[in-house]
Amino acid sequence: MLSVSDADFLQTTRDSYDAIVGEYAEAVKTELDESPLDRAMLGMFAELVRSTGNTVVADVGCGPGRVTGLLAGHGLDAFGVDLSPGMIAHARQAYPGLRFEVGSMLDLDLPDGGLGGLLAYFSIIHLPWQRRPEAFAEFHRVLVPGGYLMLVFQVGDDIRHRDEFEGKRIDLRFHRQRPAEVARLLTRAGFLVLVTVEQTPPAPGRPPLGMLVARKT
Repeated sequence: MLSVSDADFLQTTRDSYDAIVGEYAEAVKTELDESPLDRAMLGMFAELVRSTGNTVVADVGCGPGRVTGLLAGHGLDAFGVDLSPGMIAHARQAYPGLRFEVGSMLDLDLPDGGLGGLLAYFSIIHLPWQRRPEAFAEFHRVLVPGGYLMLVFQVGDDIRHRDEFEGKRIDLRFHRQRPAEVARLLTRAGFLVLVTVEQTPPAPGRPPLGMLVARKT
């Protein structure tokens, strides 16, 4: 019932986020303020990226740009990429000093080996499980040797579907992940996994959160 073609998943994800730009941006604008662990992990990631000597970082699946702005605040040359033109328009208005571009994690319009870091913060959750190796290979391609990757996702084995957000119709699938499985896929893609964190559920009824930091070998 939850199956969706590869072409449809890109279109439905794009259309769903385009439909809820304002509502989503408002809903998530204080999330990082309430999550010291996420802020600490992102700070660690920024420190690792700076150690490469290349501070250019892509925030892939950047949404309204709040995490891109946080990375820039850590001294990184951060820019955002997102499927949704509406989210990109919002991010450009909210953070006029930063760069934001429409794009897909499966086909990044970036040169080989140009990034010191890449962050996918709750964005691989919309990617069908079978497409993860393709995305991870693309992440590997755009990073410099020794560059760093950070993934954040919901932990689990199931796919959740949501058809409404703040009264608006959407069609979003949330693919939960097992950290050990993600780590295996990253290793096959040419990464060395350095840190794996499984956070306890942030609230009753919500899933644990997974975070992985890896280095391109």
